Amino acid sequence: MIDDAVTYSSLDRLVHRVAFMAPFVQLTAADLEKTLWRPSYADVRTDRPIFVTSLPRAGTTLILEALNQFPSLAAQTYRDMPFVMAPLFWSRLSGPFRQRQELAERAHGDGVAVGFDSPEAFEEVIWRTFWPDKYSESGIERWTVADDQSDAHAFLIEHMKKVIALRRADRPQASRYLSKNNGNIARLGLLGAMFPAAKVVLPVRRPLDHARSLLRQHRRFLEMHRRTPFVRRYMADIGHYEFGALHRPITFSRLAELTEGKSRLTVDYWLAYWIAAFEDLDAGQTDVRLVSYEGLCANPIASLTALCEWADLDTEGTLTRVAAMFETRPSKAESDAAADSRLVERAEQLHERLIAPADR
Repeated sequence: MIDDAVTYSSLDRLVHRVAFMAPFVQLTAADLEKTLWRPSYADVRTDRPIFVTSLPRAGTTLILEALNQFPSLAAQTYRDMPFVMAPLFWSRLSGPFRQRQELAERAHGDGVAVGFDSPEAFEEVIWRTFWPDKYSESGIERWTVADDQSDAHAFLIEHMKKVIALRRADRPQASRYLSKNNGNIARLGLLGAMFPAAKVVLPVRRPLDHARSLLRQHRRFLEMHRRTPFVRRYMADIGHYEFGALHRPITFSRLAELTEGKSRLTVDYWLAYWIAAFEDLDAGQTDVRLVSYEGLCANPIASLTALCEWADLDTEGTLTRVAAMFETRPSKAESDAAADSRLVERAEQLHERLIAPADR
């Protein structure tokens, strides 16, 4: 966890640095676990994975936490750090030192409590390893179907199998891979081509509230990165470039035009970023399940029932408990930061167009 990175011992930091020294370290560990433990996951199926994605602060973590309550789904957890590309290897190595789960509010300061067994977004490490040229200091390029690589595709499938097999120790019914990765909003077309039976869930939040939340987190992590350099390194290593000194925007088609002259310390920048992201999504007509975040919080039973039916998830004995997670999280404005009225109007019109089918 990011919070743990602040209090990592010298040994913890050494292990982390070794794990992220270079991509070959994680790849070598992954090859080793394939050699040693392949029989334990060879027969695992990876059809119908569920991917949760959107811009950060749209409710992706909450949806991931909710879906992770369903026993048929298997996600990576904080226990997989730092060898996130070799979860079986690290589980065997760290098993004797396994710590008990203790929940604490995560570094975002948003009331979300996490522990070692909480699901988390580590998948970006794989994408960066196989597509390093997509990442530059100025931003992250989008993927297309033409970017498919057979070796990366095979690694992702193998990785999904390992995660499912590993989680079955605690949940024997696990049969489908679940991930949350905000970066996947940059590769929706490729995901659909690589995994045709996948279910992609994409929450959409009211734009001005969303932009204000993004600004709040950006300021929060600017201070955290300044105060604790290891946190900055930790986030960079796991590919979390959303906020702070590490912020690398995804280069949506109209991003440069929309954000020109706008400071990242203003709500206008983040509202422009929202527009750039969702105008691309609207134009691309990608086959994803758009979910109104506000609608989900206002009527969780109905929204979750529809979502689970679409995703083919058995809700028996789980739905009411999961719905309660959203009832305690009403959407609210993060601040009263003023925004350009033209941007607000453009964003609200787009938002209405996107969520109309989801709210019917």
